Amino acid sequence: MRSEIKQGDASPEYLTDERCHIIEVANDSGDEQLSIARARVDAGVTTAWHRLNGISERYIIVSGKGLVEVEDIDPTRVEAGDVVRIPAGKAQRIANTGDEQLIFYAVCVPPFSEQAYINLESSADQ
Repeated sequence: MRSEIKQGDASPEYLTDERCHIIEVANDSGDEQLSIARARVDAGVTTAWHRLNGISERYIIVSGKGLVEVEDIDPTRVEAGDVVRIPAGKAQRIANTGDEQLIFYAVCVPPFSEQAYINLESSADQ
């Protein structure tokens, strides 16, 4: 890792097939240990069931309310200040159950890569 300040507005937001808006805050050669993405889920939306092969993930809830599902624990309500730990390979999704945007940071170890993402829904379910 190198000393550096990553400006928060340096990356554009984009909508994923997972039904989640993402800003890649830090996923580059400046830190080979982890990646950080800001995620935004619209009110009433549930992200796609998915897993990350070989990558553990933490959700740090910033604002809004949601219901998180991870394959080996009961669905749990989350809100600002909560942290969700998701071991590598576990099926997961999150629903925005509130009236405002659900915003959280996704911290991945090792860094997120598209090759690790496995969509667990058929195209008919999306």
